[in-house]
Amino acid sequence: MNSLPKQVKIVEVGPRDGLQNEKESVPVEVKIELVNRLTSAGFQNVEAASFVSPKWVPQMATSKEVMAAIQRKPGVIYSALTPNMQGFEAALAAQADEVVIFGSASEAFSQKNINCSIAESIARFEGVAKAAKDNGLRLRGSISCSFGCPYQGEVPLDAVADVVGRMRDLGCDEIDIADTIGVATPRKTQAVMETAIRAFRLDGLSGHFHDTYGQALANIYASLELGIAIYHSSVSGLGGCPYAKGATGNVATEDVLYMMQGLGIDTGIDLDIVVDAGQFISQFLGRKGASRAGNAIAAKRAG
Repeated sequence: MNSLPKQVKIVEVGPRDGLQNEKESVPVEVKIELVNRLTSAGFQNVEAASFVSPKWVPQMATSKEVMAAIQRKPGVIYSALTPNMQGFEAALAAQADEVVIFGSASEAFSQKNINCSIAESIARFEGVAKAAKDNGLRLRGSISCSFGCPYQGEVPLDAVADVVGRMRDLGCDEIDIADTIGVATPRKTQAVMETAIRAFRLDGLSGHFHDTYGQALANIYASLELGIAIYHSSVSGLGGCPYAKGATGNVATEDVLYMMQGLGIDTGIDLDIVVDAGQFISQFLGRKGASRAGNAIAAKRAG
């Protein structure tokens, strides 16, 4: 058996990738409270904002206010999604530590969503990438549909390698390999990750898995076996999958932390504080959280 990493970084994406799927508006103070709770749990990186047009993502219209009021902890990276130069300028003004650009490994997905090719979509980020570097910000690239696409089905490995190479050439510090619709299984995960490792340095690659088919933890384990040591997760499993009706979205942070604890892998994160944060946001949203570990720990506490 391959030796697993001794330490991993968990990027908490609930405040952005999770909440943006909520139909009902979440008040600024609730978003701030959520980020503050997550900061106190010990995350090194929290995806806190998205500077996209409020017309497209109304839930993220308050990102400026959230970034202005959160209690920042030294050394923590607060990330913001920036689709264009206007978004970048807003992220810079909001003192984001890292900006996130995105592309797809699926040509069909790129055409359906933004009416342009993969190559064109990533070329549009050249200005953002340069501005990030000029201003001393970290740059992260996220590659959606790396394991499958709702429109074209299979995504060729060389398509993933091509986009990883393009993101690398833009100067990305970190590149996310994302299973947007949650269709990956462990063997497929390893094939895709091995392809990404050949195109970019191992310590800069991260796994972003959705749990649509219940495979996210297995896929994370399969990635750990290859030495991948950065993973994205969402507190209480916040977030949906717009391409699979009623499906869960991001893998729940509590479940990932519980597994890492069992494997003896250090995350530097306090699981109990994360469980509290998950219960807090789930109660606000008026539903039970999607984390099985989180719900089990909360039930055990309640006796």
